[in-house]
Amino acid sequence: MSRLQALFAKKKERVLNVYFTAGYPQLNSTTTIIQALQNNGADIIELGMPYSDPLADGPVIQESGNIALQNGMSIAVLFEQLKALKGQINIPIILMGYMNPVLQYGFEKFCADASAVGVDGLILPDLPEYEFEMEFGAIIKKYGLDFVFLVTPETSTERIQQLDNLSTGFLYAVSSSATTGKDKDFNSVEKYLQQLQSMQLKNPVLVGFGIKDRNTFESACKYANGAIIGTAFIKALEGSTNIDATVKQFISAVI
Repeated sequence: MSRLQALFAKKKERVLNVYFTAGYPQLNSTTTIIQALQNNGADIIELGMPYSDPLADGPVIQESGNIALQNGMSIAVLFEQLKALKGQINIPIILMGYMNPVLQYGFEKFCADASAVGVDGLILPDLPEYEFEMEFGAIIKKYGLDFVFLVTPETSTERIQQLDNLSTGFLYAVSSSATTGKDKDFNSVEKYLQQLQSMQLKNPVLVGFGIKDRNTFESACKYANGAIIGTAFIKALEGSTNIDATVKQFISAVI
């Protein structure tokens, strides 16, 4: 059983997954933020691997990625940072990013190195389902990593079921077909989440995009196992002079 599966076996609701960009606000902030998130109640850490041409990221996450790249963040640097933390982090760590830099690194080498430094799972939104089934899924499984697919309100029932079957760990329910950081009407989102709940999916469901505070977190958790917060957390980190205090204050305002 993976750490993600163990988490959801133990905790069925109000699971908090916090996203931030590796190497932001400073190159060496990554390990400090990871430790602070674990110490202050996050259940899952989703680490963004900065990329110069992100597809789904809103302006705040894009800018954090640009700064991280300017700081010198790369996949190799990130793995060195995670290696230094191995054994100290007990909650699952997921890497979120895009295929181009992963392929440049070497897909199998990436999976092997990620697994070796304690990564639990991957989210690669531009990895197509067909290529996952034909080639990449077997490599991901070989190294004991979970893989999370994304679904949206526009995803057909048949496709939701297919992506749920292929996913392990959890299913990422994008609250709407928009970029991250946009405000959402959670009344309309609730209908979509109720639909997902009624489908009796194999995986737990976490909701992302537009979750920013206690109200939106509570709304997301009504019909899902938990939620993912990214943009609001990155905004909180901007200009922080005390990361531990910032993280503690942010999470206490959500849960």
